[in-house]
Formats: sequence, C-alpha cells, structure tokens
Amino acid sequence: MTIYSGNLTSKDVKIAIVVARFNEFVTSKLLGGALDVLGRHEVAATDIDTIWVPGAFEIPAIAKLLDASGKYDGIITLGAVIRGETSHYDYVCNEVSKGIGSLALNGKTPIVFGVLTTENVEQAIQRSGAKSGNKGSDVATSILEIINLKRQLVTATK
Repeated sequence: MTIYSGNLTSKDVKIAIVVARFNEFVTSKLLGGALDVLGRHEVAATDIDTIWVPGAFEIPAIAKLLDASGKYDGIITLGAVIRGETSHYDYVCNEVSKGIGSLALNGKTPIVFGVLTTENVEQAIQRSGAKSGNKGSDVATSILEIINLKRQLVTATK
C-alpha cells in the first residue's frame, strides 16, 4: 500500500494571491495572514504575486487567467462577502463558490478557497485574525500542502 500525503515543503513555488478590494478592512488581514505563512515556510517574496480585484465576484475570472498562464504552482483566493439587507449576498456567494470550485476541478493549477461568507461584520473580523484564527493563514498552509501533494502524484503516475 502506498500512502501519499502533502507536506509544507515550499521549494521552488510560485504563488498567485487574488484578493478582493471590497471589504478591504477584512481582506487585507486575510492577505497578511497568507503572506505570513508563506514567509514562515520560506517562500520568497519575489515568488508571490498579489493581484487585487474590485470584489469577490471578479475573483474567479482573474484566477482563470492566472491558471491559463501556466506561471503559478498555486493560486490563493481571498475575499469577504458579508450579508446585507438584500439578496445580493446570495448571488455573489453562489457565483464565487461555483467559479472557484469549477476552476479547482477543471484547471491545471491548484487553487484554494479563502473567501469568507459571513452573516455580519463581526464574524468576518473574527475569521480574519481574531478569536477564530485567520482564514488567509489556513489557505496558505493548504496551498503549500496541495502543491506538494500534486508534485508527488504527478511523479508517481509517470
């Protein structure tokens, strides 16, 4: 029996981080958490590209372009969609989730979902570095593990 398991090896990785500018008071903290984890795992700052988009809705389209470029080993998506008084929240959450999920299944580059979908501002703040941790940190750890796992599996299937 062969068991494959990713680890946090970060040798020779190029990462793209797509960040929504809308709710920047939250997304900038998510980005800080992601950059902190990548730095702690010795990913060089020159190997990280940060791409700001207007809002969460735009994340999948830009992530798709980055995937098609073949330039990156992994893509991190960061955003914050906070429920308001209209159904706009539901439409944005659904489309962002479907877009990133589709790219995860059909794209060539590993991608992780770091878009917060919260009921209120307090929950968003909690998940971007307060009591509930930092989702940006979590997905940065995940992308390193997935990149490593993909490398193992590609090598094993040759």
